Amino acid sequence: MIWVGLALLILALFGTPLFAIIAAGALLGFYSEEIDLAVVAIEIYRLSEMPILLAIPLFTFAGYLLGESHAPSRLVRLTNTFIGWLPGGLPIVAIVTSALFTAFTGASGVTIVALGALLYPALTQAGYPDRFNLGLVTTSGSLGLLFAPALPLILYAVVAQQMNLEQAMGVDEMFLAGIFPGLLMLFLLGAWSMTQPRKIMLINPVVTGKEMREALLDAAWELPLPFVVLGGIYSGYFAISEAAAVTALYVLLIEIIIRRDIPLKHLPAVMRQSMVLVGGILIILSVSLPSTNYMIDTEVPARLFETIRQYIDGQLTFLIALNIFLLLVGMFLDIFSALVILVPIMLPVAVAYGVHPVHFGIIFLANMQLGYLTPPLGMNLFIASYRFEKPVMEIYQSVIPFIGILLIAVLVITYWPALSLSLL
Repeated sequence: MIWVGLALLILALFGTPLFAIIAAGALLGFYSEEIDLAVVAIEIYRLSEMPILLAIPLFTFAGYLLGESHAPSRLVRLTNTFIGWLPGGLPIVAIVTSALFTAFTGASGVTIVALGALLYPALTQAGYPDRFNLGLVTTSGSLGLLFAPALPLILYAVVAQQMNLEQAMGVDEMFLAGIFPGLLMLFLLGAWSMTQPRKIMLINPVVTGKEMREALLDAAWELPLPFVVLGGIYSGYFAISEAAAVTALYVLLIEIIIRRDIPLKHLPAVMRQSMVLVGGILIILSVSLPSTNYMIDTEVPARLFETIRQYIDGQLTFLIALNIFLLLVGMFLDIFSALVILVPIMLPVAVAYGVHPVHFGIIFLANMQLGYLTPPLGMNLFIASYRFEKPVMEIYQSVIPFIGILLIAVLVITYWPALSLSLL
């Protein structure tokens, strides 16, 4: 089996699609145990029976519609009107709007591309140093993955539910658990932004009541969205999948019929773009289910725990090693691939060390979010370099202070479980 593992690794290095690697590993694993390979097809089919699965394409479609519309500019105008006059107000606007946008699209790179054209010139015009602007916009692109209804929260819950753990958990628990850790990241970045010098001071920092009303009216249709999602779920009125359907329909009506930001003839293109992302997630998730069951049947997590326990005694040491490992993983794997590959292996080990599965999920996502920014291979660094036409080394230098701030947040999230679990 060692040679098989090496062969699969070589295929991955030569660009073989990830789903093919995972499927081949599952097939070879069951074959080596002399188990009928029909079990793989059965496990793949089982994915279609999960009610929560409907939420993934619906939330993704709603996010892409918002991204293609003028909703980002309306959101920037609204937040800028109400908090832009504060010290560091415009950077805080960038942080908040990027987090909200990423929460609905579920993809941090999309935020950099979609909002970068609005935020980077505005920050430059406001007199903030260029290096700070680059770092802020690049960093803000990875915020929001801990806020509902971000796809990584949903996907983690789906994968974790296949592990049959003693501590039951679901998507609604993950939505609640991400609130305070996500707010901590926004608070720390906002506080840092307020200390930054400006070359140009505001000429008229006072915002009139008329401007506030106009900004509110301009964004009036988009403002109810978070309340529709969270309020509907936690009031018990909607299930997760129903909330996703209501959100998708609401955004479709607003942006296509009421606002008319997106011409009807462009709707098929938006649908295609969003479903390409969904298709990639679902095909990886489907082949990961038989792979997960094989690892459970052959007690891979248990054996891994026994091996790790020889070198790591306590929970604290385990969490330190976990943070280091996940930061490295975040530089090489996108968050969706990491979730379906690593969670089935690592979650039972974490639980054996006394880590709550919901807390582990928040630790996992917070580290992966930071990994997007970590030189030399963090994905968002290259997206920002391409988007702003800057050398990647300049992007590296710009994000270093922000990495330090987010690392502090990740450590607090890791070693203070109540921050994630207090709302459950």
